[in-house]
Amino acid sequence: MEPEQTRCEMTWIVMPGQTNALGTVFGGQVMAWIDVCAAVSAQRFTRSNVVTAAMDDLLFRAPIKHGQVVVLQAMVNWAGRTSMEVGVRVESEDPFTGVRTHTSTCYLTFVAVDADGQPTAVPKLTPLSSEAQRRCHQAERRRQRRLQAREEDRQQRNS
Repeated sequence: MEPEQTRCEMTWIVMPGQTNALGTVFGGQVMAWIDVCAAVSAQRFTRSNVVTAAMDDLLFRAPIKHGQVVVLQAMVNWAGRTSMEVGVRVESEDPFTGVRTHTSTCYLTFVAVDADGQPTAVPKLTPLSSEAQRRCHQAERRRQRRLQAREEDRQQRNS
């Protein structure tokens, strides 16, 4: 399957209950939207249940304000034996001008699971375009960093 076939786009209108005292979206709300959008992309790829295993650093580059439209775009970048990386781009859109602002990017790791919650094999991802190949190589480097950090954490806990 090609990465483009896993694309998911979701949009939301920011309502008052999703904002703080300054009228900007709660960071946790943005994280929840990211997780849902990424999960849909991962499920499109695996055609199975998936669970979130990790969410990389999430930096908020710009606030998203009450009344704006939030646009999330997700796509599987890399796949291994049972896990995959999904990248999500978040933008805010002014509903009156259509101007979009990139507010954050996040990478999530999902694991495909069977009905008993056990990891199960995922399909082969076939990045054909040069852009998809670039994203796949970058995802492989991020995966190596995540695995290294996990090993360092494990060693630290055991010492």
